[in-house]
Amino acid sequence: MAETAGVAAGSRVPQSSELLPGPGFRVRKDFPRVDPDIVRRFGQLDIALVSDLMNRLYTLRSGLHPIVEHTEPLLVGTACTVKVFPGDNLMVHASLDSAGPGDIVVIDTAGSDANAVLGDMVTNKARARGIAGFIVDGLVRDVDGMREAGVPVFARGVTPRGPLHRGPGELNYPISCGGVTIHAGDLVMAGSDGVVVVPQESIDDILERSEARMTVEDAYVAAVKRGEFSNQWVDDMLSTHACEVC
Repeated sequence: MAETAGVAAGSRVPQSSELLPGPGFRVRKDFPRVDPDIVRRFGQLDIALVSDLMNRLYTLRSGLHPIVEHTEPLLVGTACTVKVFPGDNLMVHASLDSAGPGDIVVIDTAGSDANAVLGDMVTNKARARGIAGFIVDGLVRDVDGMREAGVPVFARGVTPRGPLHRGPGELNYPISCGGVTIHAGDLVMAGSDGVVVVPQESIDDILERSEARMTVEDAYVAAVKRGEFSNQWVDDMLSTHACEVC
């Protein structure tokens, strides 16, 4: 009875679910973009080779697959990062005012498989803004409409259950997507082999090394196709490790 009287008198009941500004509910409007010429050059590379040159630690989990196919062999662009509360997509909508032409919106759903966080409305708006594509570590919906929009989408799966639009969430702060930490401004590559992210501070180095390695690999593959190769390295490896050969 006393508690009821207190509330009636205007005392504040603690709200454990109220949204508070700061970590978990914040937006960064701008972030550094990768030079368009560098994006173009990465688009000529082999995604598996780029992954190898980063010691295979910057490849997202294999569960991410194309829901809407890209018309080119690779989708490449600058990461615009989104962290959503499970089942909510307020920050996905907010990303439309931050991501620009050529950017790839990368969405961290905290592993939720309850709700779709992306549908045809957002992808149609993204097409109008020139956004290059979406990488969603979660679920999407309205697949037919998204395919009509034509914006490439990689995701873990599909459900008709839609999201809420309340928040919290973060825009252009570090996220975890497919088991890899991604920062706004990193370079993202996605294709039939999967998704790879190149940290912003390593982009120039990885590009230089990848282009040099591609020249060597292309020559080797051409020789293999002609039947010109040796497996001597296999015998050497077996011998080095004292493998018993009968």
